[in-house]
Amino acid sequence: MTSTPGASVFPLLEPLLEQVSKPIQYVGGELNSTVKDWNVGGHGPGGEELTTRWALMYPDAYEVGVPNQGVMILYEVLNEREDALAERTYAVWPDLERLMREHDVPQFTVDGHRSVRDFDVLGLSFSTELGYTNMLTALDLAGIPLHAQDRTDEDPLVIAGGHAAFNPEPIADFLDAAIVGDGEEAVLAVTDLIGDWKAEGMPGGRRELLLRLARTGGVYVPSLYDVSYLPDGRIQRVAPRADVTGVPWRVSKHTVMDLDAWPYPKQPLVPLAESVHERMSVEIFRGCTRGCRFCQAGMITRPVRERSITGIGEMVERGLAATGFEEVGLLSLSSADHSEIADITKGLADRYDGTQTGLSLPSTRVDAFNIDLANELTRNGRRSGLTFAPEGGSERIRKVINKMVTEDDLINTVAAAYGAGWRQVKLYFMCGLPTETDEDVLQIAELAKRVIETGRRVSGRRDIRCTVSIGGFVPKPHTPFQWCAQLGAEETDARLEKLRDAIRSDKRYGSSIGFRYHDGKPGIVEGLLSRGDRRVGRVIEQVWRDGGRFDGWSEHFSYERWMSAAQTAFADLPWDLDVDWYTTRERGETEVLPWDHIDSGLDKEWLWADWQDALDETEVDDCRWTPCFDCGVCPQMGTEIEIGPTGKTLLPLTVLGSGREAMLASAHQH
Repeated sequence: MTSTPGASVFPLLEPLLEQVSKPIQYVGGELNSTVKDWNVGGHGPGGEELTTRWALMYPDAYEVGVPNQGVMILYEVLNEREDALAERTYAVWPDLERLMREHDVPQFTVDGHRSVRDFDVLGLSFSTELGYTNMLTALDLAGIPLHAQDRTDEDPLVIAGGHAAFNPEPIADFLDAAIVGDGEEAVLAVTDLIGDWKAEGMPGGRRELLLRLARTGGVYVPSLYDVSYLPDGRIQRVAPRADVTGVPWRVSKHTVMDLDAWPYPKQPLVPLAESVHERMSVEIFRGCTRGCRFCQAGMITRPVRERSITGIGEMVERGLAATGFEEVGLLSLSSADHSEIADITKGLADRYDGTQTGLSLPSTRVDAFNIDLANELTRNGRRSGLTFAPEGGSERIRKVINKMVTEDDLINTVAAAYGAGWRQVKLYFMCGLPTETDEDVLQIAELAKRVIETGRRVSGRRDIRCTVSIGGFVPKPHTPFQWCAQLGAEETDARLEKLRDAIRSDKRYGSSIGFRYHDGKPGIVEGLLSRGDRRVGRVIEQVWRDGGRFDGWSEHFSYERWMSAAQTAFADLPWDLDVDWYTTRERGETEVLPWDHIDSGLDKEWLWADWQDALDETEVDDCRWTPCFDCGVCPQMGTEIEIGPTGKTLLPLTVLGSGREAMLASAHQH
């Protein structure tokens, strides 16, 4: 290990890189990356450290982690502070992990190649639960004790964020803290708190710092809460420990209002190695109130907050100038739902007409797509495939999940697309939804055939393609489906096999329909981790000790490893627990759920009522355009829906014209 805190370990790392695949992912130095002086904040009069140092980790491979918007935004927000620095670290592949252990090279950041253990905070962003084993690898390589209770004042605080942190219990033993909701203001508040504590000479050590964080009401510190259980294994209650004061019973999520005030990233990172998204992305709004009952992201990010059309225009202009990318992704949970989406796409297409710059909407709702929108997106000659997500195969199941799209909506939409020259459409569905039958899933085959038939008719061509992509449904916390039973892996596989046969057996259309699906096994593990409680932590640790790494990658995932680890880990507990107890068991209305003490703003009573509506096949409208349904978010979180239209338009600046400098200068002043 390095002796001087903050020293680069690159001299130790460099000789190992020629022995691993894709060494470029470990060298750093990307365009717009930042390496700051280790003591950028200086020292106090008594020699106190005044710099707050964050190592930010997306616990997956570099190629998946670099384009992650959340980490990129926090990296920039923190590095703009004069008394703070942030660097990035990613999961290392097993070939490098082995060499690092052999040669005593610690988990390092790609920016300054500094040892992660030298930082004040290791902040992990979990968008999926399958990254938990990668966190343990990073902690172990960094020389940080796996269990929070074993850490000393010399170790960084390990803090989790991201969507999976809305149920932090399965990894509670490994975390010092979790922050739920939007991170921009939250990381700055934590930075202030750590900075003040350092300036005071770090009184009370690590424990005092954790208490201060917990008392803000917006940071969850698992070690300050006790969990008690009923004889049958269900949770009796989660409560602040008796020996601490000022720690809240429920921890609130953070919500950033006025996205225009947070135009990040201003200088998006440009990866050196190939990454999963080779584009510059702008988040055009946050939150979604469509109310799809399976969608955790939509539920936990309420309310809707739109970025203004002019704010989006400035971010695109600045981002393109800073990166040289030729594609702009307009990101959100349902981008075509922005109240000014037509003006945004037309304005941007006009502005970059005649250049190499293309636009893309990664997620498009069937009923929000129209041909004008499509034509603006492809004006510069790019015409990749279109993706739509009907989610459920039958009209009935779409009512259950509150995805208000009819079969005719879908057919009219694809007719417009094929008629306008598209050749390829991708449709995304889920298998294993509550109340689903074989018949609901077999409807997907009928729908796909109608799509091909329609495409051939309106285009007059035979080379029409449609790809059906199917994911297994995993019930998630803070959704109306948090109580429901998950479909077992065998049943999922059997249902998908019937669907595959139904598609292939049709001689007229089968060859034009692609079929992609995941088997049911990874979904069961994801289900265990998404609705698990603290007792699941021992399963995660056992899997990791048995060699579990990169569980989100099919070539590294082992269902057998998870099942045998669960059997071992649950065997010596006083309750009769197994994987099925956490996954395929339906919960009752009064059961205390492991995440009930994490306040997403949603009333549990409202979620339960929506679950009953699902069982009755009752649809609920989008509260953006209708009166409030009392989900609880706005009054409880002190927030409100923020949508346009603003009535403004984008100025037709040319990329090379003199308007650009003027606009960037004015944006800079604001």
